[in-house]
Amino acid sequence: MNTIKKTYKEVDIKLDTVILKGNLRLANEEKGIIIFSHGSGSSRLSVRNNYVADILLKKRFSSLLFDLLTPEEDTIYENRFNIELLTTRLIKVTKWVQNYYQNKQIPIGYFGASTGAASAFNAAAKLNKTVKAIVSRGGRPDLASDILSNIKIPSLLIVGGNDGIVINLNKQAKAKIGGICELKIVNGASHLFSEPGKLEIVANLSSQWFNNYLNK
Repeated sequence: MNTIKKTYKEVDIKLDTVILKGNLRLANEEKGIIIFSHGSGSSRLSVRNNYVADILLKKRFSSLLFDLLTPEEDTIYENRFNIELLTTRLIKVTKWVQNYYQNKQIPIGYFGASTGAASAFNAAAKLNKTVKAIVSRGGRPDLASDILSNIKIPSLLIVGGNDGIVINLNKQAKAKIGGICELKIVNGASHLFSEPGKLEIVANLSSQWFNNYLNK
């Protein structure tokens, strides 16, 4: 726990005319950094994403959780589902991360939750080889259906076994993704993986995926 506290810092991400709030975890001897793209109505303070980020930190993966929208922008409900806007923000934040590392070649991965998975896939496609691997938790990659065939990087789709329609949407997305892709269904888990032990499974699957593919 002390290690997490020592490596945790709040950052202001200045992009054009807006400033986005972010929470940065920096691992010792880091293997790479994972940028989180949260779902609609969530933020950098997401309990679930922070839990995953803490476990990734123990596995030597740094991470950045940030607000894709300013507080003012978030009051406009439609903005939360504006995939084009969220994709643009994610791309700019990814470039901010590269500048933060002074363009040192740090491997970058994406972790997208719910609708945030769509912006993660869109951004990865537009950034070409900048992003090395993607994990989607209860995601909606189908909202990025038009570009999935362009995704050549390893992609892991994690879905709760009780998340009915989202399972089918992820199966359809998996069939379209152009690169290595696996679908993991966590038995007994709902969309939010709020059942005891289920989020830990998500975190461990994510850690294994990034460990296997982030540096390749």
